Amino acid sequence: VMVWLRRCTHYLFIVVAAVNSTLLTINAGDYIFYTDWAWTSFTVFSISQTLMLAVGATYYLTFTGVPGTATYYGLIMTVYTWVAKGAWFALGYPYDFIVTPIWLPSAMLLDLAYWATKRNKHSLILFGGVLVGMSLPLFNMVNLITVADPLETAFKYPRPTLPPYMTPIEPQVGKFYNSPVALGAGAGAVLSVTFTALGCKLNTWTYRWMAA
Repeated sequence: VMVWLRRCTHYLFIVVAAVNSTLLTINAGDYIFYTDWAWTSFTVFSISQTLMLAVGATYYLTFTGVPGTATYYGLIMTVYTWVAKGAWFALGYPYDFIVTPIWLPSAMLLDLAYWATKRNKHSLILFGGVLVGMSLPLFNMVNLITVADPLETAFKYPRPTLPPYMTPIEPQVGKFYNSPVALGAGAGAVLSVTFTALGCKLNTWTYRWMAA
């Protein structure tokens, strides 16, 4: 009975974690909708994406103990987001304007850190966390610059859920604007270690709850 209880709970947690990760980051590729505040949004969204990927993927990875499951988790998030982004396409937005955040390379680095350190959980938290935090903003910026004429398209297709009074009049300039990738990666490198540790802790709590 306990074996089946553990299995069912495991899959339930994975579904809940993956779905919630996707829901919380569903607009994370829409920096270009916030035209004047795009890079600030990019920095903030980078941290939120790092949080959801690191926590969920680490939880999944340490639960199974099999390197490769973090990448699988990232794939689940990606596919869910593809489906959700289909709503933008249905609204008439051009296909090359729909940005889906890239989680897979960072998840692969998490798997690599776990595998290379012979499944050492502390190394996973330290090395894997830093790698995810530093890489995710970089990969997502590469993803973002492949979009054709983002500003032109953003003005042509304004975000329908953004009311006029929330549209900034003056462009936002400052430290966020200057280097969104560096700021996102710098913050991510520090914060993602904590995020990864939380994923490991969730695994411990789950086991304890199931064993009770």
